[in-house]
Amino acid sequence: MDDRSRSMKSMKLYDQAERIHNELRALGIADDAALSVDDLTPFDQYHYHGTEAVEETIAALRPGPESRLLEVGSGIGGPARYLASRTGCHVTALELQPDLHAIGTQLSARCSLSSRVNHRQGDILDSPFDDAGFDALVSFLVFLHIEDRERLFASCRRSLKKDGLIFIEDFSKRAEPSPEQWADLGRKVQCPYLPTPQAYREQLVEAGFEPLSFVDMSGPWSAYTRERYEAFRAARERHLAVHGQAITDGLEDFFRTVAELYGAGILGGLRIVASRAS
Repeated sequence: MDDRSRSMKSMKLYDQAERIHNELRALGIADDAALSVDDLTPFDQYHYHGTEAVEETIAALRPGPESRLLEVGSGIGGPARYLASRTGCHVTALELQPDLHAIGTQLSARCSLSSRVNHRQGDILDSPFDDAGFDALVSFLVFLHIEDRERLFASCRRSLKKDGLIFIEDFSKRAEPSPEQWADLGRKVQCPYLPTPQAYREQLVEAGFEPLSFVDMSGPWSAYTRERYEAFRAARERHLAVHGQAITDGLEDFFRTVAELYGAGILGGLRIVASRAS
């Protein structure tokens, strides 16, 4: 595991990702049993609003069986599997962290989706897909971990065919964080950089994208993160029984931190659709 992957483990959402097996066992599903995508969707969507957000992606990109999509930061593969199962498209699921990549690969095989979801372990900053000609690129709450936006967006652009589309859900800055809030963002959320919406738009244009849609998600995401934290606390005894103390405490602290940053008006959110300019 490289330094970036190790650093990501201070974000408890990504630590001990094998906890999904605890959830499946609690449902009586054996470790080697076949799975459906619907079995996994309560647990494998790490972003906000789960498959509802992926349905927004489908509406924006309209992929079909001939479409080739790249997901950057695919986690344990939830959005990629959902996209492939619902639309028949082919998804290359790129994940930096080796353990998340391995779990995602296994889960996709158990869902009989290996022919449509190609899991790759690697870093988008290394430009692994230059001239790959993907029809579209999607990313859900992953770019917030990457400060070098010039290199990031250049690699994304080179991965797409001419007029290819990019669908991004990402953090934005509503107010300047205090030193303590920056410390929480950097360590607990692994978010070293927050652009304003205007700065985000300018960076995309400079990288050769034409913004088509910029939706402010700050209100819905503020409500979502608060409700997620409250629901997790209300079910704490259940989580302790399924996952144990360390995982439960880590997730509760992470959910609280993010909810407080949204509640304080620091974090905002953006849902972006843009096309690769000629």
